[in-house]
Amino acid sequence: MLIGLFGGLALFLYGLDKMSAALKRAAGDRMRTLLAKLTTNRVMATLTGTGITAIIQSSSVTTVLLVSFISAGLMSLTQAVGVIMGANIGTTVTAQIVAFKVTKAAMVMVAAGFLIQFTAKKETIRHYGDMLFGLGLIFLGMNMMGDAMAPLRSYEPFINTMTHMDNVFIAIALAATFTALVQSSSATTGIVIVVAGQGLIPLETGIALAMGANIGTCITAVLAAIGKPREAVQAATVHVAFNVIGVLIWIPLIALLSDISVAISPAHSNLEGVARSAAEIPRQIANANTLFNVFNTIVMLPFAGVFVWFARKVVPHQLKAEKKSIRTKYLAEELLQTPDLALTQAHLELGRIGRRVCNMVNMLPPLSCSALDAARKQALREQLQQIEDIEEEVDRLHGKILAYLGRLRLEPLSDTQSAHQIQLISITDQLESVADLVVDTMLPLAYNALNHDLVVSPVMRNTLDQAQERVNEALLNCVNAVRRNDRDLATRVLRAKRELNSLLETVLEHQAQRLSDQDGKRLQLFHLEMEWIDALKRIYTLSKRIAKLHLRKRDIRQVKL
Repeated sequence: MLIGLFGGLALFLYGLDKMSAALKRAAGDRMRTLLAKLTTNRVMATLTGTGITAIIQSSSVTTVLLVSFISAGLMSLTQAVGVIMGANIGTTVTAQIVAFKVTKAAMVMVAAGFLIQFTAKKETIRHYGDMLFGLGLIFLGMNMMGDAMAPLRSYEPFINTMTHMDNVFIAIALAATFTALVQSSSATTGIVIVVAGQGLIPLETGIALAMGANIGTCITAVLAAIGKPREAVQAATVHVAFNVIGVLIWIPLIALLSDISVAISPAHSNLEGVARSAAEIPRQIANANTLFNVFNTIVMLPFAGVFVWFARKVVPHQLKAEKKSIRTKYLAEELLQTPDLALTQAHLELGRIGRRVCNMVNMLPPLSCSALDAARKQALREQLQQIEDIEEEVDRLHGKILAYLGRLRLEPLSDTQSAHQIQLISITDQLESVADLVVDTMLPLAYNALNHDLVVSPVMRNTLDQAQERVNEALLNCVNAVRRNDRDLATRVLRAKRELNSLLETVLEHQAQRLSDQDGKRLQLFHLEMEWIDALKRIYTLSKRIAKLHLRKRDIRQVKL
């Protein structure tokens, strides 16, 4: 019996994971779009959370997605509360499916899913075959657990034990503990319905066990938030608070919830005793579980602001600690199994690198101004040191993005996803090259000019300033083109070539005229100016490469044509 029970549970969990992974791969980018656009108000956020979680059957994955979008500024924590509440409703879908007795089609689903997965040529169709195969394994596991539990109907010690399960608090604690261990409320609720299908537990006990599963599932969100930004911990706090409060509200009302579920569930008056209980209670538990989550959401949704306030009080921001050590903000390990979403998060993290690189170039002082006093020189040296500090942040983020994209490569990627990954790697490398160029070439030139009191002529100063301004603008445009997916900005970077070349020619003409000057520092200044101009040209070249990478088509199928 134990072998059958745990073997069936293993099949159930494996099938759930396989189905969830296949659905995330097939609809990952669409899930991102829904979460980003359909959370304009609390009601829409709740409906969105219900729909997304019903698809992927994992409220924990939904919570991870929320953290990413909160960090990206695509939704507020208040909107996220609605999605979290809706996610609890979405997880009840598995229980409803099991209660409808469609598990008898398990072997047909396994066979059909495997056939589709094995023979389909299109990757999307293979994902749907994988999804059907996983769903079949879920039902097959349910059938195995049900068959294993059947002999307990006449096993006196078990019947005596179940008579003590009428204690609501024991049932809730038991279900919460089991759910925390298997990290799937769907698995716990499914087992409860299977046991109820054998007529082994009364309705109120089944409802209490389902409530406990709602508390136990919070452990996954809590574990996922460990070591993550404060927004992640706040989202997990909201999840825990919502589920615990919901259970506390309904503990004294379990009898009422039981009566309502009996009233809306089909009756089998033609059966008697254990047979009738086995036929009716699974559907009643599934309906009670859905009602429990729907009522909780309706009652607590107007208080979303209170949940946000509570989470921020319990888990306040620690801005000082976060400033000392740069960390990735968007890269979530849990999303690696969903390539579209993982690529989107890597894209957002790349934007952080781009902003820092732009800041480095913008903070570069003019090559050399008129004579400076000691205080001004010290201020410029501190400014140059800040640029070096930013470059260290860029190096760390660059390494983490490449490592993340490297781990993503271990997942099966479509041609389009693979092209997008390569594009992100290339753009990240180009941005890091700009940062290295600033620190390794331009900062030493700036220090040299400060230390030797080199002064550029007013005409050269004006031309250099214009060239540096155009290069800064080109770099900013290419970074924003990538961040905003703006092709016009990328095209503008390429069109800046003629104007910049004209400025550089002006610099060379001026250099040729000044070579005959008798100034003792003329030759030293000449080399300094030429190296500065060369560095600006290289930054613009790297900006053009980034713009061209962005304009390149991601769809490999179009390239093949």
